Amino acid sequence: MSEPASLRLKHRPITHVLYAVSPDQRNQAAYERVFLQGLENLLNELDLKALKRFVFVSSTAVYGPSTDWVDENSPTEPTQFNGKILLEAEQRLHHRIPAQAVVIRPSGLYGPGRTQLLDRLREGRATVPDDPEHWANRLHIEDAAAACWHLLRAPAPFPCYIGTDSRPYRITELYDGLADLLGVPHPERRPSAEGGKRLRNQRLLDSGFKLEWPDAMQGYGQLIKEGA
Repeated sequence: MSEPASLRLKHRPITHVLYAVSPDQRNQAAYERVFLQGLENLLNELDLKALKRFVFVSSTAVYGPSTDWVDENSPTEPTQFNGKILLEAEQRLHHRIPAQAVVIRPSGLYGPGRTQLLDRLREGRATVPDDPEHWANRLHIEDAAAACWHLLRAPAPFPCYIGTDSRPYRITELYDGLADLLGVPHPERRPSAEGGKRLRNQRLLDSGFKLEWPDAMQGYGQLIKEGA
């Protein structure tokens, strides 16, 4: 996507696009390359008259910490570079194709191939913020993929949806619960001023989407049973 010469789409009547990309490094330049430059390159190559739906996978990093529940109408106040770049990409997309653009903002993804938290807990490398108001929000990758497919076909969608399951956990409760399932010690507590937020998924559910894994503890538990 970051190399315009690799895109030759002007003569192809593409009607539906899912833009789900990931930077190869976690730094500002890499994020700008795929989420800003890559997005712009793709839009410049598409036949926008043929385009009916463009789903852009963003992140709940566009929200800052909050003591209130967070939904699609909450202020977007990102504190890190990734959230700021993703928010700019969302805004550019809605400016270019306001009628076709739909943004989904997933929370922390887990599932097959995404078991880093379980690995860190097993190896004793995980630490957890010692803050009762620091919340963890998760979305199983199978539900994330299904939600993207759902939004590609949904009639008259909203411009934006939060993608998360139905059970935010206090992060200490989630980490300790997973440690118990794994049979390993609870992770070490660490001071933290990061803050957290609880995410609502009501708009996505109201659109007719059904979660396969509405509770992350159950989803992680199944992964553990399967040997992940």
